Amino acid sequence: MDYDEFGLLHENAAEYDLSFDPDDPPRVERVTVEAPSGHALSALVWGEGPAELVLLHGGAQNAHTWDTVALALDRPLLAIDLPGHGRSQWRDSKDYRPSAMADDVADTVAQLAPEARCVVGMSLGGLTAIATLSARPDLTERVAIVDVTPGVNREKASVVTDFIAGPEHFASFEEILERTIAFNPTRSEASLRRGVLHNAMELPDGRWTWRYDRFTPDRIEGLDLGMAHLWDAIESLDHPMLFCKGATSPVVDADDLDELRRRKPDVEVVIVDDAGHSIQGDQPIVLAEHLVAFLDT
Repeated sequence: MDYDEFGLLHENAAEYDLSFDPDDPPRVERVTVEAPSGHALSALVWGEGPAELVLLHGGAQNAHTWDTVALALDRPLLAIDLPGHGRSQWRDSKDYRPSAMADDVADTVAQLAPEARCVVGMSLGGLTAIATLSARPDLTERVAIVDVTPGVNREKASVVTDFIAGPEHFASFEEILERTIAFNPTRSEASLRRGVLHNAMELPDGRWTWRYDRFTPDRIEGLDLGMAHLWDAIESLDHPMLFCKGATSPVVDADDLDELRRRKPDVEVVIVDDAGHSIQGDQPIVLAEHLVAFLDT
């Protein structure tokens, strides 16, 4: 199947009635840097001039999850493929905990977005943003977290882990798309089709598999989601913080929000209606509007 990673942006724009000139498309390019761990990290650089925002995706996603948000923002930004995801190199250690990725993410931001005003992280990317800025608060002025807190556990995250624990290989593109649709009932089929094209690849034998270093069922069973230590990291941050929760998402509950407000009394909390865990997929325009308001305050 022919695939051009930048050849689908007109579909993103059309689905959300965003302006798009095929004769003058948005400037976006893929770049790769070597991180302190010795692994290559890949990222998408959007727009002209220094990046104003850095976007970190969730587990089992990649930088293209932000495409519609990036189009709506229409600002220079950097969307990073986290280690083991997208086009970034996999780790032999299989260690993709936020604290284990923080140094590589920090170095990538320093190299490619040294003037970033805000780091935005969703799910695993949100926890990684917290770990990264706790160690390197100089990287940015502000932080926005999308639908995750250190209170996450396996029960709350089952909406994600149940999907990831599925088959490693699929007989066809239609089969991998069908499973994706079944686990994402709030998203359009066109949106999910683009997502699979960005997040999966066809093997020489015609089968399809995911592009990320997936958690096999045995790894899911032993997965430690103990992130409580990151509550202290949140408390240490002086950065203004925007927190966006999907109204129908089970990943963040009322106790999590109470603890977040206790640890970070000045946090701005926004509940996004008609959105689950992946707000950037369910309500990308609304999320972009909140980010603009937060950045321009």
